[in-house]
Amino acid sequence: MPVAMNRRRVNNFTYVSPCVKYMIFLLNFLFWLFGGLLVAAGTFAFYEKWNTMGSIKLNTFSDVILNISLVLIIAGQIIFIVSFAGCIGALRENTTLLKFYSLCLLIFFLLEMGIAIIGFVFPHNMQATLEESFTDKIIHTYRDDPDLQNLIDFAQKEFQCCGLSSEGYIDWSKNEYFNCTSPSVEKCGVPYSCCINATDISKGLVNVMCGYGAQDSSVAEASKRVWTSGCIEVIRIWAERNLYTIAGVALGVALSQLLIINLAKTLEGQIDLQKSRWAS
Repeated sequence: MPVAMNRRRVNNFTYVSPCVKYMIFLLNFLFWLFGGLLVAAGTFAFYEKWNTMGSIKLNTFSDVILNISLVLIIAGQIIFIVSFAGCIGALRENTTLLKFYSLCLLIFFLLEMGIAIIGFVFPHNMQATLEESFTDKIIHTYRDDPDLQNLIDFAQKEFQCCGLSSEGYIDWSKNEYFNCTSPSVEKCGVPYSCCINATDISKGLVNVMCGYGAQDSSVAEASKRVWTSGCIEVIRIWAERNLYTIAGVALGVALSQLLIINLAKTLEGQIDLQKSRWAS
């Protein structure tokens, strides 16, 4: 009887840790759902934009990057595919899927590190050129892209800024609706999201005309009505003030990625040990 029990224990023994296996499965299942949600939201937004605008221009890389709904779809698909590989790879103990999963995570980690390093060592004049080109593109497409318009309005209200570059509120002269040569009633103006007091508190209404004629005023005069600093500079100052918090979050994300990669590689090793045990 004791011999039979010992044999049963040996046969039931496995090198694969259930804790590691189901931890990877659960984490990736949550990310899999999140990726699907991003794809669904992006697809809905893209469909609505298509119906509203009739056509969507995607001629250049910047057109794709600035198309928020398309970015959501692409990001969602990547998260969906990678997390699905991790989820099924852990559940079915499939080392091929786990290798693909850990490789993808490693690539993401290296890309993040590369972007961070480039951000520090990138020459200032090249940063300024890149900033100027994206500023022109974003300002020019305001009103033509509802999603981008909502994002810009949100950023200007939350960060209390106007425009993007160091020129601040004067950036809006590059937009066909706010240019001083425009036949529109908004000429020489800025969006209402630039206004210091755009909402009438007593009535709860937004004064969309509060930025009209702001570009005709000097900085001192305009600053009484609208925010005059560009958003990029304001966000840069905010980032410098919260550098330790941002660095802590970035370090936490990096360590979490490395931990998950280590768990995936650990599970791979355990599965290989179990397979070799079965083979012998």
